[in-house]
Amino acid sequence: MSDIAAASKLHDKYTRFRILVIGRTNAGKTTLLKRVCNTTEEPCIYDDQGKNLFIFHDSPGFEAGDEAQLKTVQEFIRKCANATEVYDQLHAIWSPILTFISAHSY
Repeated sequence: MSDIAAASKLHDKYTRFRILVIGRTNAGKTTLLKRVCNTTEEPCIYDDQGKNLFIFHDSPGFEAGDEAQLKTVQEFIRKCANATEVYDQLHAIWSPILTFISAHSY
């Protein structure tokens, strides 16, 4: 099977791609989504009508010691992992990491 045929077969099977975006508060999760969606407005995170190729789940920021948030995300991941339909499965998890770049040149 050629690469093009294989890609076409995958495209037919995976009509929508579900992505969970998780990370610390102010880590840049929504900024990342705005860049991906090419908007300065709040991005359309979830379209229940099946019109988008991507379904983004933008988690609230994690705070140190907040076990309730962690359990909520773990349950969501577990539910998606156990899903039998491709449509309901989680396909990727993005986790922005803050980095600090010094203003000094070396």
